Amino acid sequence: MEKRVDPEDGAAYTYEELASFYKGKYKKAAIEAYWESCKPVKTKGKGKGKGASEPKAKAKGKAKAKAEPKAKGKAKAKAEPKAKVKAKAKAKAKKTLPAKTFKVCVCGGAGGIGQPLSMLMAMDPNVSELSVFDLSVAMVPPAGVAADLSHLEKRAAVKGYVMEVGKNPIDHTEECLTGCDLVLIPAGMPRKPGMTRDDLFKVNADIAKGLVEACAKYCPNAIIALIVNPVNSIVPAMAELWKKKGLDNKKIVGVTTLDCVRANKFVAEMTGKSARFVNVPVVGGHAGVTILPLFSQVAACKGIDADKIPDLDKRVQDAGTEVVNAKGGKGSATLSMAYAGARLGSSILSGLAGRRRVECAYVASDVEEGFPYFTSKVVFGDKGVMKVLPVGKLNEHETKRMEEAKAQLKTEIDTGLKYAESNSFA
Repeated sequence: MEKRVDPEDGAAYTYEELASFYKGKYKKAAIEAYWESCKPVKTKGKGKGKGASEPKAKAKGKAKAKAEPKAKGKAKAKAEPKAKVKAKAKAKAKKTLPAKTFKVCVCGGAGGIGQPLSMLMAMDPNVSELSVFDLSVAMVPPAGVAADLSHLEKRAAVKGYVMEVGKNPIDHTEECLTGCDLVLIPAGMPRKPGMTRDDLFKVNADIAKGLVEACAKYCPNAIIALIVNPVNSIVPAMAELWKKKGLDNKKIVGVTTLDCVRANKFVAEMTGKSARFVNVPVVGGHAGVTILPLFSQVAACKGIDADKIPDLDKRVQDAGTEVVNAKGGKGSATLSMAYAGARLGSSILSGLAGRRRVECAYVASDVEEGFPYFTSKVVFGDKGVMKVLPVGKLNEHETKRMEEAKAQLKTEIDTGLKYAESNSFA
């Protein structure tokens, strides 16, 4: 039976195994198209192109078995290996079905990113309970967002929680956070004119600390997904504080998914391919030059002229500014960020439910020497972060850019580590 390599994790699967894994996420035609895009594993004694006609070959085998009932011995012999494969596929499908649903909290759920993010999480079939938490100065009361979302035709029970400005989250979030499996935090102040990245960090690090500290007390086993800028410094700071508390710092995840989403869309626009089947890994960090899309690792990019790659790379780096300018300075990338956050959130929940998922994320890592935190592909499973995958092979342009990205990222990681050294959770 032919196997092909799934570019998501580099492992080889049969068509049945691939189909059972993606069943429910994509339609049959889309899965078959994806199968065709996967590279076959070379094996002895098999002709070229056999995998392409495999679904049809199976149909022919069934028709032949039905048309020749007298040849039971032969039919049975032929059916046995197929039956084994089907049984294996069914067993795998059963094994990966969600065993339970989850409680999710969105801290900052009544804001520009928080509201659409809360809606998308309320629509996720893995979510049975959703907490919407925010401050009393939010755009609208969290209870109002919860009431609005509670009218959706979805299973999630939604409840809002509010806290007065200046109060400590650890004293006001027990009910909100207790029992959570995933906490998404699109909180903090936006960067204002004249504000340096260090200025922004000092403000937002304290905001993040209050919320993550409360999570450490009320839901220490939850995955904490941070959408708090500057991510390159905030994540190391919170992860090190989490570790000082005696907890697993791989539970702290920086949301960099929007970089992948943008890279996928831009490549799709340039090539005319469906963005659904474009999967650009974006490594490094989540700001400016630290954002490094690896276009050389994507089959869909082979048709793009090499001299266009630097501009495409730069566009992914500056995409946030593109949105700010288009909104006339009256807003930032709130909707696309909510979409990206929900995509990562959904993958994390699918992983917790037993369905392996691979997404790029900024986590505690040892894939690049000297960088304790780094963005690369991460395998999410039933324990959260199961494996951090290596960056892979780089071309000449990407190798040069990697050095540039690391130089900037190093200083931003150090900023977070210094904060953690001088602070602690209650």
